[in-house]
Amino acid sequence: MKHARLLVADAHQNMREGVRTLVAELFEAVVMVADEDSLLQMAATLKPDLIIVDLSLPVSGTKNILRRLHSLDLTAPAKVIVLSIHDEAEAVGEAMAAGATGFVLKRSAATDLIPAIQEVLCGRVYVSPGVQADLSVAVAE
Repeated sequence: MKHARLLVADAHQNMREGVRTLVAELFEAVVMVADEDSLLQMAATLKPDLIIVDLSLPVSGTKNILRRLHSLDLTAPAKVIVLSIHDEAEAVGEAMAAGATGFVLKRSAATDLIPAIQEVLCGRVYVSPGVQADLSVAVAE
């Protein structure tokens, strides 16, 4: 079963294209943007089922892009998966606290992104295995 709409936000065209190629068969429409303004505008217009956003997407203000996405007046807020080069437990924890339901390391996107999408769209949380060990250490402290 295909899901309706995916919005991908990453400043790097190669990453956006790679994500589209990897997940295109799961969605009826994949829309790609490269900046904060386009992300917020398309999220409000498209009302995607899922947003995949680069944690390092440049933002204009001090407010976290994830919090800005969740503050949009959407009937059903989209689920959000963060793509990141950062594997520190602190980065993952901050992303999840800001409303992400998935966290995928860019270096393992080829193997982790499809399972992340499946888990998140089923209402579960997904974190790339490469950071889970770090998270468990951070939680235990």
